[in-house]
Amino acid sequence: MARSPIAGVTSLGRLEALLFVAAGGFAGAIARHAADTLAGSLAGTLAANVAGAALLGVVLSEPHADRLSMETRLLVGTGFCSSLSTYSTFALETTRLASLTVGGLAVGPATAALAYVAVTYALGFGAILAAQALTRGVIR
Repeated sequence: MARSPIAGVTSLGRLEALLFVAAGGFAGAIARHAADTLAGSLAGTLAANVAGAALLGVVLSEPHADRLSMETRLLVGTGFCSSLSTYSTFALETTRLASLTVGGLAVGPATAALAYVAVTYALGFGAILAAQALTRGVIR
């Protein structure tokens, strides 16, 4: 079988691999929209990014990541997590916070933007580390 341009996909056909990514992406996009609807834009983005990081930490955590099928990794990791978490919205919201003005005057924009970046990265990294530790403790 010819090697697929999708990294690591050797046993799946290209179309099959793309369908797993698409199905996961569809579900992740719906979950992402639900997070914004339930929590609002900033909080929804933060929640989605942290949840995506935690889930990706479980799915791709060593040493058991190779125990998961390629289909699972494509569906959950590449598809779902990449649609759920979003750097572009995070960057846009950070930029909006940095340019926050009231009556033409800047209102602590750097502080708000830096705090949002710090919280997002701290929680994201923490979620991955916690997911990896939990996964390593459960799966040996």
